[in-house]
Amino acid sequence: MTTHAQPVRRSAAEQEKLDAALKELFEQRITFNQTLGLTVVSVAAGTPKMRFAMRPELVGHYLYGRLHGGVIASALDAMGSLALMIAIGEAHGHETTEQVLHRFARMGTIDLRVDYLRPGLGQEFVATAEVTRLGGRIGSTQMRLANEQATLIATAAAAYVIS
Repeated sequence: MTTHAQPVRRSAAEQEKLDAALKELFEQRITFNQTLGLTVVSVAAGTPKMRFAMRPELVGHYLYGRLHGGVIASALDAMGSLALMIAIGEAHGHETTEQVLHRFARMGTIDLRVDYLRPGLGQEFVATAEVTRLGGRIGSTQMRLANEQATLIATAAAAYVIS
C-alpha cells in the first residue's frame, strides 16, 4: 500500500513574506493601481480587501462628482486578481514566496462583467472578492465595491487565465 505524505505547509514567517510581497506587488509594482490609489487592507485567505479614496482625478461626472465607471471596473478587476493570487498561494501552501510569485507571470483577465448598481458617490470605497473557481488554467471571482457607508455601488464577475 502506497501512502503519500502531505507537503509541509509554509512557515508563518514565509507566509508573512508572501503577504508582504502581494501587498507590495499591488501597491508599488502595478503602477496603475497607484494611479487609482488602491491600498491593500487584507490579504487573508477568504477575506481579501482593498480600499481607495475619492479624488478629483477619479471623477467621471463633473456635475455630481461621481466615481468614473472605468475606475470602478479597474478596481474590481484588481480586487479579483488579488483574491485569485491569495487563493493560488493557499493552494500551493508548501511553496516559497518566490515560487508562488512566479505563478503569476502569465496571469491576466480574460472576461470581466460589471454591474453598476448605484452612482459612485462617497469619500472612500472598499472592494472585496470571493474566488468561485480555482482551476488549473482558469480562475473565476465575484467582486463587490461599496462606499464608506456600506452602500453597494457595483458588483462584478471575472475570469482570469492563471497558468
